[in-house]
Amino acid sequence: MKRFAEDAARLAGVAGWLLGWRPHEFWRATPAELESVLLAARSEDVAGEGVDAGDLARLMAGMPD
Repeated sequence: MKRFAEDAARLAGVAGWLLGWRPHEFWRATPAELESVLLAARSEDVAGEGVDAGDLARLMAGMPD
């Protein structure tokens, strides 16, 4: 259990530093969400793609805050 806590604290720190996430944002994210955001942050392939209006509307509806 201690190992999980240490790893989670380290990941929370990375998310805060790299993504600007506050602790509650990190803890609400699923592992899949964290993985996809971190992959997008390091990938040059998706850097210029952006999202279209439909994607943005779906994201806004799913995350109103």
